[in-house]
Parts: sequence; C-alpha cells; structure tokens
Amino acid sequence: MKVLIVGSGGREHAIAVSMKKSSRVDRIYCVPGNAGIAQVAECEPSIGVMEFDKIISYAREKAVDLVFVAPDDPLVGGLVDALQTAGLRAFGPDRKAAELEGSKAFSKDLMKKYGIPTAAYETFDDPGEALRYLETAKMPIVLKADGLALGKGVLICNTLEEARAGVKEIMEDKHFGNAGNRMVVEEFMTGREVSVLSFVDGRTIKPMTSAQDHKRAKDGDQGLNTGGMGNFSPSPFYTEEVDAFCREHIYQPTVDAMAAEGRPFKGVIFFGLMLTPEGPKVLEYNARFGDPEAQVVLCRMKNDIMDVVDACIDGTLDQVELEFEDNAAVCVVLASDGYPVSYQKGFEIHGLEKFEGREDYYCFHAGSKLDGQGRVVTNGGRVLGVTAKGATLKEARTKAYEAVDWVGFENKYMRHDIGKAIEEV
Repeated sequence: MKVLIVGSGGREHAIAVSMKKSSRVDRIYCVPGNAGIAQVAECEPSIGVMEFDKIISYAREKAVDLVFVAPDDPLVGGLVDALQTAGLRAFGPDRKAAELEGSKAFSKDLMKKYGIPTAAYETFDDPGEALRYLETAKMPIVLKADGLALGKGVLICNTLEEARAGVKEIMEDKHFGNAGNRMVVEEFMTGREVSVLSFVDGRTIKPMTSAQDHKRAKDGDQGLNTGGMGNFSPSPFYTEEVDAFCREHIYQPTVDAMAAEGRPFKGVIFFGLMLTPEGPKVLEYNARFGDPEAQVVLCRMKNDIMDVVDACIDGTLDQVELEFEDNAAVCVVLASDGYPVSYQKGFEIHGLEKFEGREDYYCFHAGSKLDGQGRVVTNGGRVLGVTAKGATLKEARTKAYEAVDWVGFENKYMRHDIGKAIEEV
C-alpha cells in the first residue's frame, strides 16, 4: 500500500514510524512533514494541512491507497469529507463527527444530554453575560475558548479578578482568535488527569493503553499551558476499576451518543479524563491522536496499524483485539526556550545520529526542517520528543532523561519532572 499522512508534528512522526513497521505499507508520503518524518517518508513541505485541493491532487498524483488525516484543523475543517468526495480512502472523522473537538460547547451539551460524567458548566456568546455569571460563581473556575486553540485555550482562574481578565483575553481581545467567539465556563475539578486514546468505527470502540500528559511549560506544573511538554504510558492511576467504569459510562456512551446525533465517529477519540473523588469525569474530547500521547502509545502497540485503520474505516473493529507491550514509555519534549510565547528558531540540531540502531529509544521530530545546506534545524516551539521504553515507568523515565543529553541545539529547553508522579505510586 501507499499511504499519505497529513501533518508535520511529533504525532505524525510517530504515526509514520508505525506505518513503516506495517507489513502492508510499501511507501509513505507526508504533507508537509518535517526533517524527522523525511527519514521514513517522502515529504512535500510546500503543501499545507489546510490546502485541501493541493492535498487531493498530490494524493492522486502519488496514487495513494489511504490518506491519514492527523491534525485537528483539517479534520474540523472537513478534509476527510473532501477526500471522500474525491473518491479517496481516508482515515479520520468527517466534519460533523470532528465537531466533538471543534466545539467545546457542542461536546459539553452532548455529555449533558446523554448523561456522560463531566464538570458542570455554562456557555456564553456575550462577554457581559459571562462577567455577570462569574460574579456569583465559585472559585477557582475554568474558562475555555469554544473552538480550536492549539491546546492552549484553557484558563484556570483562582480569583474573580483573574476570571474577569480571562474573559477579556478570550472573548474581547481574541487571544485565541475566533475560537473565543463563544466560551465555556466550567467548574474546577480536582484529581489526577489521565488520557485514553481509542480507535472507533462508528459503533465499536477499542481503548488503547492509558497515558498521562504534562501541559504546563515549567517544572512543578508552573507556567503557561502548552501543547504538551511530555508524557508517560501507562498511567499507574488508571486502574482496572477506573477502566471498567469508563468503558460503561464514558467510552461506549460517547460513541452511541454521536451515532444517535447522526454524527457517527470513525477514527480516534482522545478522552481527557479527570479522576475526581466522585469518580472519572471527561475534561475534554479530541478527535485525533494526541501529541505527545501518540509517541508513548503507538511505540507500545503490537498490532499492525494498517489492520486497525482499515477496521475503523470498514466498521469491523469488533473483530480486532488491540494488544500492547507489557512495558512502559516516557516522552520528554525538547522545546525552544520561550515556548509557548515567543522563541527563536533556525538553530542546528546536533546528535540525532545517536538514536540510530538503538532498541527502545526514539527521537520524534515535532518542529524541525532541513535548511538549504541539508542540516536539520529547529522550526517550532516543540522541537523533539525524546522517547524511551523500559520494563517499568521508572526505568523508561531514567532512559528518556539519559537520552535527552544525546541531542542539543542552541536554545534547548525541557521540563525535568516528566513522569515524576510515578515515584509516588
């Protein structure tokens, strides 16, 4: 088979590496790709993820058998619909199903209607109404831009003053663009956060192994929200009891709710969960693989990824048994200092060759490119996802932090406490 992957981050690199391992995949293409993906795929950096006509033309030119749409923007924008209309086989939810991530108000209303556990909330189109509501609301409180905001449109406000400033930032100053035209105000939940990715074929859902993200930019969960500074899998806090509850009350009910709404979901649903004292609740849905969740989950999956992808598209996922290695993985993101606000790029990355031929070590590229001299240089806020597998989480964590020293670039920055919570278990 020939496969085209749409996207350019660490998630897409992890997907490409999984595709490379498939016995059924001969050729991989990627638009726009990055310097790491270029090691396993033929990349076309001149085509952007929202240039639907160009993607369709490129897919036809290369005679691909499947287009794997990985990022949120093209999914919510309807790239899968456009590909299907053009007669191309595509993996990912269509526009109506991708609304599960595209609108937080939609997803919260869906959960309320179908009794899926989540935080209490209110939705606002008018900043004045939001401010009046906040006058009597219990603090801390959470403000969420309704639309896509690169994983950063969530503000946790500890005081009324912070909440007022948050309304201004989201709805008036439009810090997150049109994503802030509507806003969800949500009760603040406490507990452990866990991520569970799952394959879905419209009716059947197959959860993957659990993972746990680190969103804040700085050690000790300080600083601004980012797209993710690191991850580990599995989460020791995601017990068999939690899994059984989520399967019965969250996972299957979500798939059934989407089908009942005339929005059958095919692809990957990311469940962001909060393990509260009252039980697991949904923090958020994403309509695709998370980043860097994909990096720690896919490297542990034993199945041929193409078998699972086909089953999702064809509605035969009930015939697939997902299998994962009995081990653990930890990913530490190497970022550009200053991320997620402002940072310099274009610095040469050294030491990438040290990962070649090593078992259990991966260096997934997120923000890299080849410059005019054929050198690999930084090209984003999150640059690399250094990932290691080990027999236990502690071993994987030790190996990942050993490997971060193998590579370097001028303004390299990372958190030093990824997976530290596992020491408490």
